[in-house]
Formats: sequence, structure tokens, C-alpha cells
Amino acid sequence: MFLLLNLPDYLEPKIMRKCEKMKYNKKIFTSDYMTLGLVIIAYAVTAYMVYSGSASRQMTNMLISLSCYIVMALSLNLVVGLLGELSLGHASFMSVGLFSGCMFSIYMLDSFPDMELFFRLPLSMIVGGLFASVFGLFVGLPALRLDGDYLAIVTLACGEIIKSVITNLKITGGARGLDTSTIYSKTKVLLPYAFVLVIITILVMMNLKKSKYGRAIQSVRDNKIAAESCGINVVQHKLSVFVLSAFFAGCAGTLYGHNFANVKAASFDYNLSIEFLLLVVFGGLGSVRGSVIAAIVLKTLPEALRGFDDYRMLVYSLMLIFIMLFNSSHIFDGFKRLFSLEKAIMSLKKRTKLEGKDG
Repeated sequence: MFLLLNLPDYLEPKIMRKCEKMKYNKKIFTSDYMTLGLVIIAYAVTAYMVYSGSASRQMTNMLISLSCYIVMALSLNLVVGLLGELSLGHASFMSVGLFSGCMFSIYMLDSFPDMELFFRLPLSMIVGGLFASVFGLFVGLPALRLDGDYLAIVTLACGEIIKSVITNLKITGGARGLDTSTIYSKTKVLLPYAFVLVIITILVMMNLKKSKYGRAIQSVRDNKIAAESCGINVVQHKLSVFVLSAFFAGCAGTLYGHNFANVKAASFDYNLSIEFLLLVVFGGLGSVRGSVIAAIVLKTLPEALRGFDDYRMLVYSLMLIFIMLFNSSHIFDGFKRLFSLEKAIMSLKKRTKLEGKDG
């Protein structure tokens, strides 16, 4: 009788521990965490190929640019996917971070010739990100009071203004571009920094989506009037996302500049901003894994089609149309559910438990 009366007190801690364990396992096998694991594995395999010499020259030369594209896609997805606003000037923030970060790196190298890249590059990336976030603040203050097409036009115009200003400054090298030959580094040197930047960007986006602040931002995206009625400062939340997105774009720009001997502001025009927007739309709004996959596919696809010579861009455009049509169809949704990685792992765990019970 005593055991029966105290049975609930005896079982409750065990049940709670089991529930917490199930909740923890479910958290580990979410889509974003599995994306993070796949990215780490992909970089580990790539690093082994690069440092062992088995990677091709074409693949080696693309790795830093590809990493920067991943960061740009993820950072723009904060604005377009999480916040629900259309921005067409994201490449300008990358250019601001590139020129400010690279100029700071050149200054540090001239002032302290013995300073290692291990200290100089992360510091330069932070400086580039901060400069880009300041410009994002200046652009966002008037622009984010607008919505939809109006915001897109304003950000596009601001991006062109920033590009023109940088091109006409003597300190940035003018139309000839900034000479970055003194801080130029090869892929083998920059790959660890690119890996860390990509991982940090993924972690920030993952945690922001699931945080209280992220849910407030998504409520602004879904219904601005309802969010305001709940006491959410819409302009402040919009501005914070815009500044954070510009910060990561600036960090990516600094890393990108260290991979070239000369950089020009003319390269960061509205065409590049639209290319970044294409990565976000192709990968799916708000999707971390989609942004990573889209950056990899759309960056490597033109290089893979070089054998078609004059018809390369035609084939590339047709493949984009086909992929977008397939991506929006119900067939692709069924395909994703059928070959879902999370579903496969959970079914494998379930099968292992059943076999253990049968054994």
C-alpha cells in the first residue's frame, strides 16, 4: 500500500527526465542544426582536399567567394525572409565593408608589419562590419518607414549612390580600384576564417529565428498593425535587422577583398544585389539550409557550364527557370518529404529501438 501511494512521486522524476531527453533529441535533429552539421562536414572534406592538394585549381579559387556568397545570402535572408522586406542594395553594404576593412588591414600592416593575419583579419572584418552597419543605419532610418516596392526602389538608389561615392573617392583608389596586393592571401590561408564566418552567421540566424526577439520580428512581417497593437516597436525591430544584416555583409566584404589583389566599387552594383536576392528566393524565404544550398548551386553552376562556351549563360538561364518551376511545384514538396533527412534519422532511431527490444 505504501508503494502504491508513493508510486507517482517515484515515477514523476523518471518521466520528466525522459520527456526532457526526448525534447533535447528533437532539438538536435531540427532542420537548422542538421544544416549546421552538414556545413561543418562539407568544410572538413573541402579543407582536406585543399590542404592535401587533391582539389582542382578552379575549386580552390572559388571557395572564398563561395563562402562570402553564403554569408551574403544568409544575411539578406534576415531582411527578406525573416523581416519580409525587399532590399535591392545589399551589395553596397558588402562594398562598404570591403573598402573600410581592407583599408584598415593595409593601415595595420603598414603600422605593425609583424602583426599576424590571425589578429589582423578578424579585427579588419569587425571594422568592416561596423562601418557597413553604420551605413545600414543611415540607409535604414528613412527607408524602413516605407514598405514593399517603395523600399526596394529606395535601397536600390542608396546602393547606387554608395557605389558612385566610393568610386569617386581618392582614398579608395578611384575608378582604378583599391590596391590590396599587400594584404592579398591565398585560399589555403583564408579558408579557416571563411569557415568560422559562415558558422557564426548560421548560428546567429538560427538563434534569432527561435528567440523572443525573432518571433517579434516575424510578427511584424506577418501583421504590422497587430504587432504595433501588442506594443512592438516596428521601426526599431526593422532597423535592428537591417543593421545586423549589413554587419555580416560588411564582414563578408572584408574577407572577399583579402582574396584579390585589386578591388573596384563598380563590381558591387545592383546586378550583384539582384544576384544575392536570387539566392534567397531560390533557397526559400527564411530557410537557412536553402540559402546555403542556393549559394553553392548558383555560384558553381556557371563554372560547371564553361564547356558550353557561347551558350553557357543561355543554358544557365534555362536551368534557373526549370529549377524555379520545379521548386514551386507540389512534386518538389513531395520529393522533399520523401527524402527528408530528419525523417530518415528519426526512422532509423525508431528501427534501432525496435530491434533492441526484439533482441
